[in-house]
Amino acid sequence: MVETALRLTLPQHRARRLALAVLIPVGLMALFLELSGYSSLTTARALFEGAFGSGYAFEGTLLRACPLLLCGLAVTLCFRAGLWNIGAEGQLLAGALAAAAVGTRLTSWPVGLLLPTALLAASCAGALVGGIAGGLRAFRGVPEVVSTLMLNFVLLQAIGWSVQGPLQEESGAYPQGDLVAVPLPRFGDGRLHGGLVMALVITLALEVLLFATRIGFRWRAFGLNPEATRAAGVRPRRLIVGLLLGAGAVAGLGGGIEILGVTLRLLDGFSPGYGYSAIAVALLGGLRPSGVLVAAFLFGALEAGAGRMQRFAGVPAAMTYLAEAMILLSVLWVTRPPSRRSGGVG
Repeated sequence: MVETALRLTLPQHRARRLALAVLIPVGLMALFLELSGYSSLTTARALFEGAFGSGYAFEGTLLRACPLLLCGLAVTLCFRAGLWNIGAEGQLLAGALAAAAVGTRLTSWPVGLLLPTALLAASCAGALVGGIAGGLRAFRGVPEVVSTLMLNFVLLQAIGWSVQGPLQEESGAYPQGDLVAVPLPRFGDGRLHGGLVMALVITLALEVLLFATRIGFRWRAFGLNPEATRAAGVRPRRLIVGLLLGAGAVAGLGGGIEILGVTLRLLDGFSPGYGYSAIAVALLGGLRPSGVLVAAFLFGALEAGAGRMQRFAGVPAAMTYLAEAMILLSVLWVTRPPSRRSGGVG
């Protein structure tokens, strides 16, 4: 099933390698569970039922896939251009903080104006965080892998300070924000919200932008050979800052959607690490938006089924993070380019 889904979005040889990168850790996890005294079949059944066993479970899978998808797209956008954006988590947190501030403090605004303003604020906040890292790289030579990672912790602390300070709920009883005044519209009586449609539209737009436009070609060429693209007239500073601004805007929108569509209030620790898992999502998706969509759905299913796996199979929910880590390592191993010096062995 995994190979079929990937084959629809990636070249055949790439799909086979990425499918192999998923199947190898699945086999290792099954062996590990059996050696640890758990039934791998019972665990797999509980995980599947927790992710797809009912309409409610499937909604949970989609809701968890949404922030993974948007953060994965932010990572993909930069990785394609050779920029190591490790800051999708901080950009997501910045977007959540901005959306919560607008959604709880500008309640006198008309709903038709307040909702798009909150989403725009989320994107701008994420873009600001990404732009800081881009400016440091472009004008001061600070590696973006360092600045984006450090900014994650800055935003994490900013969230903690906000829910115990200026954005704390009116009663002051709990370290959380008030309910937002403008939740995203929902489909029927379920939990699915309009942010899912926005994420799909952005995925399609980035797929076209990266692989069917001159701008996308320049970005990909810069990632493959910066010196050649510089000689062709591409301005590296503008490209670096622009890409990190755009990536931050996408991840920030993911944070805003999570607040306005799922939690409905700002919570300390509301993100279980979506921005970090997004790195694995982007790599598993072959750094292609359509592939990232499939990978985000897979990781969303893992996280959605973790609770039922723990309740009915007795396997700790944290085991899903081990599975994600193994998938990431397997992807890096299977898809790594062969070494020319050692004839493809080293």
